[in-house]
This record gives sequence, structure tokens and C-alpha cells, in this order.
Amino acid sequence: MRIREMTAADHPAVMDLWRTTPGIGLGDADTRDGISSYLKRNPGMSFVAQAEAELAGAVLCGTDGRRGYLHHLAVHAAYRRQGIGRALVDRCMEALREAGVKKCHLFVFADNAEGAAFWERIGWKTRMDIRIMSREV
Repeated sequence: MRIREMTAADHPAVMDLWRTTPGIGLGDADTRDGISSYLKRNPGMSFVAQAEAELAGAVLCGTDGRRGYLHHLAVHAAYRRQGIGRALVDRCMEALREAGVKKCHLFVFADNAEGAAFWERIGWKTRMDIRIMSREV
């Protein structure tokens, strides 16, 4: 298994993985152009796990300059429970540390028990003191 930086050329395979992974919510920001823009704004922070010619996992990571954010961590069902998700997260945390970022946030759908259990298992804490709110621009 090789973990490498995600590129815009990975978009079709990454989208296939995200579309088939329960608990991943995709939106209009996840187009090829949207992801390409995100990668350009956050170079060296998003990663894929490659098993031979097959994509085994992917994660988007970025920063607003003070906090880091993880989005869409997914590992193909055939490759789960092998440490790939944790390895992808570790690479993101390393990239954020190198950028001087001290805290990272992520979003988990309220009904995604499996996802929440993964994050708690690797040391993330659920915050009950904040609420996420969104608005179309």
C-alpha cells in the first residue's frame, strides 16, 4: 500500500470511492474543478492510498490558516481494518503540523455510527458545545 498526495487526475477514482462509501456526503463543491481548486489552495495536504492500480482510500485535508479540516475520508470496503484510514489521517495531521496548524476539525453525519466509532477509536472527540450551520452563497 502506497500513500501519496492526491492530484486532480485522481478525481474520477476518488469520486467512485466516495459515491460508494456510506456516510460520505457529496455536494456541488465536489466537482472536478471544485476539488482541483481545493488541492491548489492546500498543496501537500490531501492523500490517496494506492493498492497496485486500485485506489484503496482517500481523504481531503486543508486549512483556513488557523484550523485544519478533514473531509471525505473513505477506505474501500475490501481494504478496511488494515490501518489505511488511520495512515491517511496521520499523513494529514503531519501536513497540518508542518503548516503550523494546531487543531483540526471534521464533520460526521449524525446517523453515521460506523464513522463516528472510527474517529473516536483513533482519538477524536465529539464536541457537544457547537452546532454547524450552513447557507448557500
